[in-house]
Amino acid sequence: MATRYFAGFQRDTTRDQPFCDPHLPSYSSAVREKLHLQSTGRQWLVPMTGSTRRIRLESRSPGPRSRLARVGRRRGFIRRCVAFLSVVFAIAVIIFMLLATEESHWTPPFRDSTLVFGRENLQRIWKWEIESGHYPSNGKIPEQIGFTSAILNPALPPAKAHTLISPFTPPPGPVTTITRGVGPRRTYLENQKQSVGAAYPPRPIPGSIADLDIILEQCNFSEGKYVRDCLEFLRVSAGLDNGRRLRRGSVDEWKYAFMEEDRLEEESFPRTTQAAPIVPAGPYPTGRQNSNAGLMKKRNIQWERPLELPPPEQPSVGSNRPTACDPENLRLFHMFWAGPFNEKPYVALLSFLFTQNLGLHLEPGQELDVCRPQIWLWINPGPAAAVPNPTALTDMYDALKTNPWAAPFLHPRFKNVIKFRLWNTTEQLDSNLELRDEWRKMDTLFNSGGVTVSVPAEQPAGSSSVISKTGDMVHRLGSKSEATYDRLSVILSDMARFIVTHRYGGIYLDADTIFLRDWEELWGWKGAFAYRWSYHEDYNTAVLHLNKGSALGSFLFRTALKNGFDFHPVAVSKYLKEAHLENLLLRVPDALFDPAWLNTEGYQMERPPYPFFAGFADFFDTPEVQSAAPQATGFEGFFRGAFSYHFHNFWWKPFDPARNWPDLGSKFAGGERAARAAANPHADPDDWSNKITDDKRDLDWATVLKRTFEAYIRGERPNMYGEWLRW
Repeated sequence: MATRYFAGFQRDTTRDQPFCDPHLPSYSSAVREKLHLQSTGRQWLVPMTGSTRRIRLESRSPGPRSRLARVGRRRGFIRRCVAFLSVVFAIAVIIFMLLATEESHWTPPFRDSTLVFGRENLQRIWKWEIESGHYPSNGKIPEQIGFTSAILNPALPPAKAHTLISPFTPPPGPVTTITRGVGPRRTYLENQKQSVGAAYPPRPIPGSIADLDIILEQCNFSEGKYVRDCLEFLRVSAGLDNGRRLRRGSVDEWKYAFMEEDRLEEESFPRTTQAAPIVPAGPYPTGRQNSNAGLMKKRNIQWERPLELPPPEQPSVGSNRPTACDPENLRLFHMFWAGPFNEKPYVALLSFLFTQNLGLHLEPGQELDVCRPQIWLWINPGPAAAVPNPTALTDMYDALKTNPWAAPFLHPRFKNVIKFRLWNTTEQLDSNLELRDEWRKMDTLFNSGGVTVSVPAEQPAGSSSVISKTGDMVHRLGSKSEATYDRLSVILSDMARFIVTHRYGGIYLDADTIFLRDWEELWGWKGAFAYRWSYHEDYNTAVLHLNKGSALGSFLFRTALKNGFDFHPVAVSKYLKEAHLENLLLRVPDALFDPAWLNTEGYQMERPPYPFFAGFADFFDTPEVQSAAPQATGFEGFFRGAFSYHFHNFWWKPFDPARNWPDLGSKFAGGERAARAAANPHADPDDWSNKITDDKRDLDWATVLKRTFEAYIRGERPNMYGEWLRW
């Protein structure tokens, strides 16, 4: 076949024959031509004529023309179908957007919203928080909230009158983003002067308030501020460098604390009773009104009903601010602990005694003239999914009395400032107005960042007396090692912090937090706050302040309920961002509570704070070269200026490997002996030699802090403010 096909292309070299086009094939008959064209054996080589010889090249057509035609027709049909379906889908979306109401708002399934509150509810939340004095910030209200007139703000002072209005000032728009300050005026405190001969810094002035707006300006990572500079600003302004100041220039501009002046009778602000102003509803193209235009609602969820909120509280200001504790609004620190009490909550409680204004330097029975804070340690006696047995409270106290790490805090000297509370998940959820009628309908209570853990109903988690089982997540109690991390208890604590602060008010701290200074000024800030998740624009709720029974708390519970009961900090960040409520929970710079975090993630390495931690493990295993001996600088050199330090878990790492027991002196010698025997089971606890040669040569930072706090309890040194403990 190939020979016959190419025969027609052969050029006759005889000059006397007539010339014929070599590109036109010739056949002996029409039948042969038809058979050739329909042949499945079409050749892949096509002859190309040249001046002296023939060249054959590969053809790019592997099949017969008829097959290609059929494929082409099929592809054309598919293209027409796809185009038709695309047009139909586009028309359907346009019709849906024109005719849909806000209740049927559509969002892409790959980017589902968490929002369940409409604009009217969001306005009520903002208005309630502002009128309750919970918004002492100059931060703007998002335009999406849609206020058309300013709301009176009793937590802000009146704005200063402008003497000159710039002609370049744009005219006000239809939506307002500011509040109108009607609160007492602020007097910013001068930096604490250096006292001659004073070896210790002064405590904050009772009633002083930290302006977190100013702190944010000085410490905001997003604005290129360094943790190192932020800590210097904080300690100089608070006088923590007393007797050690090296700056020679004026530091008058470095001040963030203020006092509220007494309000005169004629300055009393009028209480607003009108409903929250609403932005004019934007109409759909069909003419239908939509008060929730611009809000992206969660799919398949109806808008929440109006929140049931109590009347806003009259905020106390100036001389009306009580010096004694308000029984309805105590200064409460909350911590959550699961499993046996060990050295981690032990050190946290010692740091609380060492730094806070508790009046322990006064004679017993003598009262402070300020509200002394308390710390409530919530103990979950069993696994996170367990139901406490009827004797759980008695069992908890019996365990604490016999635990050498916990027993010292049951001493009568500490009974008014340290309190142990039994955690009962069922009771706590039933006490919450927003959750009590619906939480039992949830598939699981353990959801962290969208990762859920279900507890099998046929395998109950047990009771508070159940012994933890290594490797079994449901029955795990406490983190014994990195491999046996108690994930469920961590998820439970994510929820517990919002429960206790909403129910009782106060500030929650993770149990892996160490107090570094007095928090008096933070108690004065009446707004809610958490702190920044390292370099991310998210919250970390390891420190969380919520006001008791607040509208913000109600919003968070209802939103979490409709989003899988997820209280992970990243999920909470999304709730607030999509509802335009972020400014109601101020995101404080992490330098205040977590000053090592940025360095551990590779940021600000060129100008780190002191001490420098490349990882959180450096706190327990401090590098010998980089640390330059922590015992040389001691507590005063540990992130001086920060309010606390968060060492991020490491529950399985001892603070003081060489002396892994409570070392509190003769008053607690029995507990020390029992703990020492447990730490050295092969040694006789009565034949123990306390030799310095047995100690580690280069002490770690964890060891330095633990021993500093213990020396205060033993009476060998005063606390950080020069006050001696009186028994």
